[in-house]
Amino acid sequence: QVHLVESGGGLVQAGGSLRLSCAASGRTFSSYSMGWFRQAPGKERDFVAAVSGSGRSTRYADSVKGRFTISKDNAKNTAYLQMNSLKPEDTAVYYCAGTQTRFLSDSSRYSGLYNYWGQGTQVAVSS
Repeated sequence: QVHLVESGGGLVQAGGSLRLSCAASGRTFSSYSMGWFRQAPGKERDFVAAVSGSGRSTRYADSVKGRFTISKDNAKNTAYLQMNSLKPEDTAVYYCAGTQTRFLSDSSRYSGLYNYWGQGTQVAVSS
């Protein structure tokens, strides 16, 4: 069983920044592609960003492109989501997810691709 634990969520005013972290267990983190998804109250879980196992390839939802940056540090078994210029519509519970499936930009946005999920961390952006 692979465990993912998110941290770094909180309350922030519009225009502010947060950095989310996702700590993973295990020895093969470099082989995992990682994704971030979010779910607002009463809404479906949406794709935010994904990064390949090496960290060299990324994909972003149009709604966050240019504002958010996904990365991973394989030496630390940790993935990150740097969120800048936050908007009230970014308010949601953010989940990290992992998969050993070969990274393909087109498919990385589908939640069904991921085998492992964290419990989520709340991000609230006030106007």
